[in-house]
Order: sequence, then structure tokens, then C-alpha cells
Amino acid sequence: MIFLYFDPGLGAMIVQAVVAAAAGVLLFSKGVMYKVKGFLGLLKQDDDTYDSIDLDEKDDADETK
Repeated sequence: MIFLYFDPGLGAMIVQAVVAAAAGVLLFSKGVMYKVKGFLGLLKQDDDTYDSIDLDEKDDADETK
């Protein structure tokens, strides 16, 4: 029979390693899937949001003051 002793420091280190590994796998797989979808053209192309900004509205607001 093998007796192992896990003190609180070692237990916290093991939990931290498991959480870090899970987060790393999640972020890595998300980045890979984004690149694959972009390569295959499956990502939705949004319009440029800066094209919809009307700069004349700011000029009109300044004139009324």
C-alpha cells in the first residue's frame, strides 16, 4: 500500500495547474477554430462601423451653442 500526503499547498498547486491547462486548451482551440473558419470563408463579414458615423451631426451641435 502506498501512502501519499497532499498538503494544502500541493493541492492548490494541482488545482491551479488543472485550471490553467483547461484555460489554455480553451483559448488555443478558440483561436485555431477562428483561423480555420476565416480561411474557409465561414466568418460573417461585418460592415465597417466607421463608415456609418456621421460627422456633420457634431458640427450641427456645436453651432447651436
